[in-house]
This record gives sequence, structure tokens and C-alpha cells, in this order.
Amino acid sequence: MTYDSPPTLRAPAHSGTPSRRLHHLDALRGGALLLGVLLHALMPFAPGGLWLVPDSRSSWTALGAVAVIHLFRMTLFMMLAGFFGHMVLQRRGVGAYLRDRMLRIGLPLVAFWPVLFALMIGALVLNAVVNGGPVGPPEQASATGGGPLALPTMHLWFLLLLLEIVLVVVTLRAVLVRMLGRERAERLAGRIGEALAAPYGLVLVAIPYVLGLLAQDGTPMSITEPYTLMPVAGASIAYGGAFLAGWFLRAAPGALEALERRWIPYLVLAVMLSPVVLLDPGSLPPLVTAVLTGLAGWAWVYGLLGLAARVIRREIPAVRYLSDSSYWIYLLHFPLLLLVEVPLAQLALPIPVKLAITLAVVMTMLLLSYDLLVRSTWLGAWLNGRRRPRALRRRGPTDRPPTTDGSAPEDGPVATTGSQLFTPPAAAKPRPRVRPRNRYSATTGSE
Repeated sequence: MTYDSPPTLRAPAHSGTPSRRLHHLDALRGGALLLGVLLHALMPFAPGGLWLVPDSRSSWTALGAVAVIHLFRMTLFMMLAGFFGHMVLQRRGVGAYLRDRMLRIGLPLVAFWPVLFALMIGALVLNAVVNGGPVGPPEQASATGGGPLALPTMHLWFLLLLLEIVLVVVTLRAVLVRMLGRERAERLAGRIGEALAAPYGLVLVAIPYVLGLLAQDGTPMSITEPYTLMPVAGASIAYGGAFLAGWFLRAAPGALEALERRWIPYLVLAVMLSPVVLLDPGSLPPLVTAVLTGLAGWAWVYGLLGLAARVIRREIPAVRYLSDSSYWIYLLHFPLLLLVEVPLAQLALPIPVKLAITLAVVMTMLLLSYDLLVRSTWLGAWLNGRRRPRALRRRGPTDRPPTTDGSAPEDGPVATTGSQLFTPPAAAKPRPRVRPRNRYSATTGSE
């Protein structure tokens, strides 16, 4: 994937367990990004015209699905970013960690934004021509006023926020290490991680989420993302707290496994609280709504961590492939969704049909482009940390057709993955056996 390079996806070395890939966390991290694609595909059907390309049909069910996903998706992603961030820093050092974040988060933000912004404007112009929709920046962008800080970050806001959180956390860690010493600072982080994994840890971990909800304007039922360069206090507090939660859980050996064992009660609590905070939030005092929302969001996170650990115990090739491709998919999906939604907006088709068409077209385009242009190329090494073999086999110039009897050619099969890294080496020729002339030359190899 992206956010951390492949070596970071291993079990903590200090946990007392052998090194193993944390497949369920890898899958959850990719799933959090792919849920963002689903969320944006559902937004045209939300009542009230909340999307850039609103559909002629609306559904409260679609809005409810969006609200539930929004409760936990980015919190889960930021928590995992903090978990793996602590792992990378411990193994490679502060300098290598910061360089990795700048390369795989900061540089994609700068490189992809102009292209994606141009595509978004093109989609808005097309929508104005086809459907008579408005042409202009999103409401979130205009709400901040003019100036360079009003530049819309679109769906890439999470990259900018993650970079800000990383810089703040690394700075605070340096101050604490300077004041307390490295060992005492790590012990303190471990104790916090143990508290977060305790049965009462759900209450502790939800505190930043609650404070973030109360710090923003409007109803305290969801975190408002910073859609421009202007920081938003609520998102910084809530998602910064999620990053620190993952950081502390990684610092405490066995803490993650401990909370994962209670996944059933967490999921039950999440399912019970979600309707309460989403159906009629205005009937409750703001503080109560914020507390219940924070508990519901983190109950989803803790419950999904345990469920994934139970279901994904080994590498599943299809899941791993989707996880690897999720960063590329999320980076490019936003304007493509808009472009596909424009011709569908006024059609008298059922919402499930429109949703299926949109997702099928966009996901097919992005998966094909990932496999052909990214996975085994320098783009894959940049975004995912390394090149990987393509899923679609490509016939190379050295390929030979099989013989008529179905056997391989005389000089052996040639891998056609599209990457030289996965071409098997030629079989070594056996050395002729030479009988030594005497015992001395046989034991020393001299002549």
C-alpha cells in the first residue's frame, strides 16, 4: 500500500512473538480507504443536494450508510497510521521515518493535486452542460474566505492532516525523550497503551473524539474534515488522538491482542449506539451526543480490529492485492466518480443500479491502471515501497509457446509478470566432477 513501507507490516519485535506479517491490519488499512470510495459513490443519493453532482433520486438509507461509515473510517485509518508509524520509527529512526512520510505522503499530495483538481473542474463543467448544475468550488472551500488557504484539498485532505500530525507527534516525542530519557518515555507510552487496551480503555480512547466534536461548530454528530489548507480544530484533535492511540498501542506489547479479544462486545455496542446518535441527534444535549458518538466510533474501530484478526489469519492473495492497490485507487477515484455520475444523474434508474454502474466503471478503470501502470513500475515503488508482480500476465519477447505435447521449452519457462524482478534465474549447469590428484589438493583446493 502506501502509508508505510512493507517492512512496517510485521509483528512488533518486542512483543515476544516471532516476526509475522500483520495481515488483518494491512487489510483494514486498505479497507478504510476503499470504504471512502463507497462513501463518495453514495453521496449523490443523499437528500438535500450535499454532493457536487447530486442525483435526481435520493435515499435516506444512502445517507445513513454514509453516516455510519463516517463514524469510524478515518479514525480507524489514523489509528493504524499511528501504530505503524511507531513501528517504523523504532526500527529505522526518526530521520528515516520523516523521509518516508514526505516521500509517500507529502510528494503524492503535491504531485497529484493539480491533475485531480483539473479533472474535478472538468467534471463540474460537464455537469453544468449536461444537467445544468453549478460550476464552482465546493461549499467547504468557499466557507474559509479568500486567500491561498482557501485552496481546496478535495479528498486529499487526509494526507495533509496526517503530515501535520506526524510532525507534531515526532516533535513532542523529542521533547519528552529530552526531558525523561528514552527508556522512561517508552515506558510511559507503554503504560498508556495498556490503559487503552483495558476494558475501560474505550472511554479513554474516545476522549479526543469527543473533544474534537465539541470544538467544531454545528451539531456534534460527525467530524468536519478540513477540505482546504485551513486547519480545522475538530479534525486535528479527533484524528490526532486516533494517531496517538495507535502509537501507544504499538508501544505496549500485547495491548492490541488484548483489546482484539473483546471484539464481540465492541461490535454489539457499536451497533446499539449508532442509531441513537444518527437518527435523532437533536433530541439529546450536545455533550451527550458527542460522548455517544465518540464511543460509537471507537467501538466500531475496536470491534473491527478484533473481527479482522479472527477472520484474516494468513495472507489472502485477493485481499492483499486490493490492499496494495487501495492507495492508488483512493488517490484517483474522486474526479472519476464525478465524471461517471454526470451522465447517470438524470436517468430514471434505481439507485442500486446507478451505484453498481458507478462503482463497476470506476473500480475497473483504477484496478486496470494500477496493474498496468503502477504495481510493477517506479510508481509502485514510490507509493507502495516496492515493485510487485502484476496480476495480468504480459507476454514478453523471450516467451516461447509450449511444445505440442504440452511440455515446457527446452530452456525452461519464462515468467511473464512484466517485472524483471520476478523472472526466475536460469538453472545452474552441473560442474564436472574432477578427481583430485592427491589428498592435499583435495582438502585445500590448491593445485
